[in-house]
Amino acid sequence: MIIVYSPRGGEVQRFDARLRVSETVRAAQTVDRSWPDIRSSLDVDRESMRVVAWVVQKRDQPDLRYGDFDPFEDELAVKLDRDEVRRYAEALAGAAWLEKDATTASVTARLRGVPLIADDREHAEQLVTSLAVARPKDHPSPGEPTTGPSETPEP
Repeated sequence: MIIVYSPRGGEVQRFDARLRVSETVRAAQTVDRSWPDIRSSLDVDRESMRVVAWVVQKRDQPDLRYGDFDPFEDELAVKLDRDEVRRYAEALAGAAWLEKDATTASVTARLRGVPLIADDREHAEQLVTSLAVARPKDHPSPGEPTTGPSETPEP
């Protein structure tokens, strides 16, 4: 996950939420919560976003105090990194292609929200296009003959 900090009138900053173990301990102690709780709530909890962004900033600014990083609530957002987008989109596309009447259009519709949650929107749009255009080999079109052993018993 990527935490995007967009201060009004300032430069947008991105913080990778992937932390070192020592940083997870610092984050948990700072907000008096467990790291698994912080990590699992990153996409919805502004305090979780704030503490992770603060810990990442401390790598370059060791003297930065937690109270000194207090963004407005609408200045923080979470986006998915490229790997997370790929895994999520592939799972959605795989499920969409399993639908009985799956088409490129229906799969594209199922994936339309993926670029909105991606940090790299262009990459996500290209991925959505490629996943929606090519039906996976393991999901043949309805009525398409499959290759494999014959279902008729041998004499």
